[in-house]
Amino acid sequence: MNKLLQSLGLAMRAGKLVSGEELVVREIRSGKAKLVVIANDAAKNTEKKVLDKCHSYQIPVIRFGTRYDLGRAIGKMERVVLAITDPGFAKMIQRLVQ
Repeated sequence: MNKLLQSLGLAMRAGKLVSGEELVVREIRSGKAKLVVIANDAAKNTEKKVLDKCHSYQIPVIRFGTRYDLGRAIGKMERVVLAITDPGFAKMIQRLVQ
């Protein structure tokens, strides 16, 4: 799990990660999102909105950690949802979850 958080931080520093509900939904709609990470403690409305969009656009979703874990991993305050926009980072993070 620690490697997953480190990978999220690396993706953020590389500019290949977007955080925040509205920005993530925009990336999903534009087809740029390759993977979405949702915190386990996300609000039901946020969770439903993002999961529905991911299902519609066939974007893989990972549920991981808390909002504090995700925020700390990318050097920000609490973050509930993240989108990885680079296929290489997306594959690497998916492999770490398996």
